[in-house]
Amino acid sequence: MIRAMARRVQELLAVVVLAIFPKATFGKPSYHSRASDAPVAAEGGNRYCLSWRLAVEANNMRAWRTVPPQCQRYVESYMTGGQYDWDLNLIVNQIAAYADRISVSDDGMDAWVLDIDDTCISNMFYYKGKRYGCDPFDAAGFKAWAVRGECPAIPAVLELFQKLVDDGFKVILLTGRDQETLGPVTVDNLLDQGFDGYERLIMRTQAYKGQSAIAYKSDIRRQLVEEGYRIWGNVGDQWSDLQGQFVGNRTFKIPNPMYFVP
Repeated sequence: MIRAMARRVQELLAVVVLAIFPKATFGKPSYHSRASDAPVAAEGGNRYCLSWRLAVEANNMRAWRTVPPQCQRYVESYMTGGQYDWDLNLIVNQIAAYADRISVSDDGMDAWVLDIDDTCISNMFYYKGKRYGCDPFDAAGFKAWAVRGECPAIPAVLELFQKLVDDGFKVILLTGRDQETLGPVTVDNLLDQGFDGYERLIMRTQAYKGQSAIAYKSDIRRQLVEEGYRIWGNVGDQWSDLQGQFVGNRTFKIPNPMYFVP
């Protein structure tokens, strides 16, 4: 009889626990839900967009063409509301701290590789007209913007650039911009924004037409290493700036949730 009463008490306790904490057993999220499930984005609002941006920056979201439409305001707020600047400043501080630990040789071969677009200079004004990446990339439209030569410097990166030059590093600017059509205007734009004193500006030539950013930049870095340069750091806003071969001793990713370059 006592055993029966004890069993009954256990059953009642189990019912009470399930009534009070139903999610402890049945509320676990499904790991098989699809990324396209609408309720996640609709109910999560900024939470979904924050998760989306994290996936982009961690390179878990690949080959995406546009920012999700429901995230336009979130990306705009991120880029213009201060959080982008906070994130960028933190990364630049990490880069500077790392650079301070390097003993620069007097042979002139200690190098850093920096991307240009949305690493050194900003295209945010252009992408504002593209709904911060919600519209597909428009090559002709971007070229029309770039030939104006009005891309402003990204202040934190400009300060980093000047520090690296002053510390004796050879800063090499490596960009996917077309040398034939955007060469002179890019040189002038960089100079106007304070990027003076770099070792070399390398742009995409006809020989690399049609190649992916990873293949093109890997080959350029290979040539630099074969020339004797020691690439201590590599900075870019795209993972394709930082992947492939001869990437350098350390790589640093600048935030950019507005577009993806394969």
